[in-house]
Amino acid sequence: MNHQPIGIFDSGVGGLSILREIRNLLPHEDLHYFADQAHVPYGARSLEEVRGYCEEITSFLLRQGAKLIVVACNTASAASLYSLRNRFPDLLFVGMEPAVKPAAELSLNGVVGVLATPATFQGELFASVVERFAEGVTVLPQTIPNLVERIEVGEIDTPETRDILSRAIQPLLDSGADTLVLGCTHYPFIIPILQELAGENVKVINPSPAIARQTLRLITSNNLLASKNESGEVVCYTSADPQSLTTMLPLVDLASAKILRVKWHGGSIELID
Repeated sequence: MNHQPIGIFDSGVGGLSILREIRNLLPHEDLHYFADQAHVPYGARSLEEVRGYCEEITSFLLRQGAKLIVVACNTASAASLYSLRNRFPDLLFVGMEPAVKPAAELSLNGVVGVLATPATFQGELFASVVERFAEGVTVLPQTIPNLVERIEVGEIDTPETRDILSRAIQPLLDSGADTLVLGCTHYPFIIPILQELAGENVKVINPSPAIARQTLRLITSNNLLASKNESGEVVCYTSADPQSLTTMLPLVDLASAKILRVKWHGGSIELID
């Protein structure tokens, strides 16, 4: 039994989709969520730059007592998951990878579209997943410029967001894709709109529940489950203005979560609240 928190981080509010699933599955755990909104979006940055951010955020969450780190960002996982495990060999990590395997199994016509950022497609992780799980399946990568930025400011169901989504997925649908993989943790917030635009015959794969289940497996097998009976505390850190977190937290039933400000200073992170 353990009282240490689970650390979760993303470039912004996207990882709240993962936080929600972990909270539902592990309600007694303390959860510390870090939104690096000073640097959002990660998707357009170099892998080396993102890797540096991820290593310092992990160090910060360790200083808060984290017993396990969930890299709740596909770009961050693609850029840094291997290096994080090498740098912190005694720490447990759960990372994101595009859910190509279940998509390949569900697709009836063997054409799968993956919606993600450019950095996610550049990383070794994506190539590895496609090689291992998509034999005989056509995998179509598709970026969606400006969508992360719109979700960050709460512009979810607007004509502009719908237009961005429609233009992104239409080439995939025209190519026969019957399954769409969400390869960015921001994207679960637009699932209802995406499903509406794609049509009821197109399956949308959200990896968030699987990430929560993997988190449960790891802390259980390592005897790290929380010992308390009451609901755990949720603490959110942001490296920018907390307004977007304040706006998005009610969407994941966490309006009462504590929000603390941090700042980047000389490559390291300091609490300012």
